[in-house]
Amino acid sequence: MSQGKIRYKATIAGKTYTIIGARSEAHLKMVAETVNTQMRQIESLSKDLDPERRAVLAAVNAVSDQFNMQIKLDEIQSKLNEMEIKLKENQEEIR
Repeated sequence: MSQGKIRYKATIAGKTYTIIGARSEAHLKMVAETVNTQMRQIESLSKDLDPERRAVLAAVNAVSDQFNMQIKLDEIQSKLNEMEIKLKENQEEIR
């Protein structure tokens, strides 16, 4: 195990997993709880799905959320860049 990585035991969908990561235990716990919650939600909506299919749907949801957050981040970065350009222009006008 690399230095700086921790091991965290999590129970997701009734099974125990050891998660190894460089993030804090609190972070890994929050991730595991979120995945577990999503798995339960998917199970309550589609009881006929086997655990593997529920896991795939949870992964699809996670990646979709990640893409949406990246889009929002890109939009914010673009607005910030525009504002920085305007600020420089205004500073030059003042001089």
